[in-house]
Amino acid sequence: MSTPPEETPSQPGAEEAQEEGGHQCPGCQGPDTLLLPCGHRLCQNCLTLSQEELGPEQPGSGCTECYGRELLNTVLKGLLDSLFDGQSRRPRALGPNGLEEEEKKVGEGEGEDREVCPEHGERMLLFCTEDEELVCEECVSEEHEDHVTCSPEEAVEDCKRELRSTLRSFKDKLRGLNDVKETCDNTTEHIKKQSQHAERLVKAEFEKLHQFLREEEASVMSSLKDEEDQKSRKTKDTADKLSGDIASLMDTISAIEEAMDTDDMLFLKNYKKISERAQYTVSDPPDMTESLIDVASHVGCLRYKVWDKMQSVAQYCPVTFDPNTADGCMTVSDDLLTVRYTEDYQEQEQQLPDNPERFSSDYRCVLGSEGICSGCHLWDVDVSDCSEWTLGVANDSVQRKEWFPASPERGLWTISLCAGQYRACTTANTPLTLKKKPQKVRVQVDYERGRVTFSDHSDNTLLYRFKHKFTEMVLPFFSIGCNRYPLRICTGKVTVITD
Repeated sequence: MSTPPEETPSQPGAEEAQEEGGHQCPGCQGPDTLLLPCGHRLCQNCLTLSQEELGPEQPGSGCTECYGRELLNTVLKGLLDSLFDGQSRRPRALGPNGLEEEEKKVGEGEGEDREVCPEHGERMLLFCTEDEELVCEECVSEEHEDHVTCSPEEAVEDCKRELRSTLRSFKDKLRGLNDVKETCDNTTEHIKKQSQHAERLVKAEFEKLHQFLREEEASVMSSLKDEEDQKSRKTKDTADKLSGDIASLMDTISAIEEAMDTDDMLFLKNYKKISERAQYTVSDPPDMTESLIDVASHVGCLRYKVWDKMQSVAQYCPVTFDPNTADGCMTVSDDLLTVRYTEDYQEQEQQLPDNPERFSSDYRCVLGSEGICSGCHLWDVDVSDCSEWTLGVANDSVQRKEWFPASPERGLWTISLCAGQYRACTTANTPLTLKKKPQKVRVQVDYERGRVTFSDHSDNTLLYRFKHKFTEMVLPFFSIGCNRYPLRICTGKVTVITD
């Protein structure tokens, strides 16, 4: 370096005011230092010398300390670049102190880079399975000493394995929810069809009742009109006869009065004729009782009379089929009294929602709509020429989606006809010996006594009887496997007892 001149202008950007003592120049150890923009201090002589050697364009505005630090960083960077030449490295950012710092985000590749611990500055080469976080060795010794750790590669596999299991569970749940939603959509459409169909049936039934009432009204009005015409005609005939009698009697009275007003000789001369005419017999007035309309016979207890007469057209059914329990191969009639089995049920089955009450197609059965939980009940079933059937009762909680042999242990108390053989559906499948083929089978349930009795409707011959103490509601049970002839519930006769 050349000797500094005696008078050198001050460095632009340096503090013009010199601080009081207490600070020494790091170069010559002299006092009277100037505060530079970078925060370091140099005396005027050292500052001038540094500017001449480094040039004003160097970082730090000629500060020797800044220049030395920059030079050191450049050497370190060159050394690191030569060491890690060809290896993938995460980009680094300059920190506030001018040094490069590693960014805290994971690179996109699959290299060997690791996150740097923000607390200890070491690479986090371990994963704590308890706290589920990446840690460095210092973290393990300080906070995770008793925790189980593993390498990030092992942690990735374990975590992904756990998430795959969770993902499978979620996907299964999603499929289940989609299935339920589809069932809800199908059920909504089926409900609409059911409502429309039921509405048509209700209107048809009420139209029959309305027609019956209209006919009864016309009958009563016709009877009233007939009585009016009959009694009006009879009264008119009586009045006409009385008018003739009155005229004849008035003529007789006039003739007698006229004869009595003549002189004595003429009166005596015509007396014989007048006397004969006075012998006129006047009939008594006719009896006018029951000549009025019998209003009571037409109006009195009219509702009861019509209702009583309605029994001839009204059907009483102790049991009806519940179409919501029928499987896809069963067809229930509109009046809910007849059920048929068809082997070609694929299209119909697809239209029926798989609601919990419905039996699967393995059963080929349907339940009654009236539950039994007390009292005595009976109904007759017309089996006629049906070659395969099962009748009885079932628990309300009976399994409906998976087939099993019918037995009391399974919640079914039934008898059946299959392959020409009558059997009681017990665990041993008890054969029944019948004297004749029943056309109608009567089913009787005594809930309190725990009895289910089957008999021939024609002569009340006992077919079989179950004994069991019921603990829940039971429902009539019907199954059919014959596709030629149906099963039909017989209607009962209504008897009204007045008190």
